[in-house]
Amino acid sequence: MTDEDFMREALHLAEHAALAGEVPVGAVVVKDGEIIGRGFNAPISKQDPSAHAEMMALRDAAQRVGNYRLVDCELFVTLEPCVMCVGAMFHARIARVVFGATEHKTGAAGSVLNLFEESRLNHHAKIEGGVLAEECAKVLSDFFAMRRAQQKAL
Repeated sequence: MTDEDFMREALHLAEHAALAGEVPVGAVVVKDGEIIGRGFNAPISKQDPSAHAEMMALRDAAQRVGNYRLVDCELFVTLEPCVMCVGAMFHARIARVVFGATEHKTGAAGSVLNLFEESRLNHHAKIEGGVLAEECAKVLSDFFAMRRAQQKAL
């Protein structure tokens, strides 16, 4: 499978988040070309501020492999990760992070700051942004346009 294939799976998961009224972000963890963890945004439904798509995918993968270290794994996410999620990726020892759309308010992979280039941190991952960026951004912009339209109707 290609990076685009894995990102399409993350986009599919983002749709689950949108249907639940959550910001549509999806993520998958991949090891040796196989998806071992899946997640989508759920902080509202779970009443958990840490229930971002990346965190959910990391938890799923860790449970499946029986270890919180996810060495040699890759994480694909539809939106540039935030500081919290990058921190969890570092603790899990994710080797590579691939994201779709940039996040100009909270992005910690280059938009606001880049933790992946912070030399004082003890773990670094390869980072690649922009995979299916337009599709990933459209899912988000459509969701927020719908939400604004619903607010106007009230």
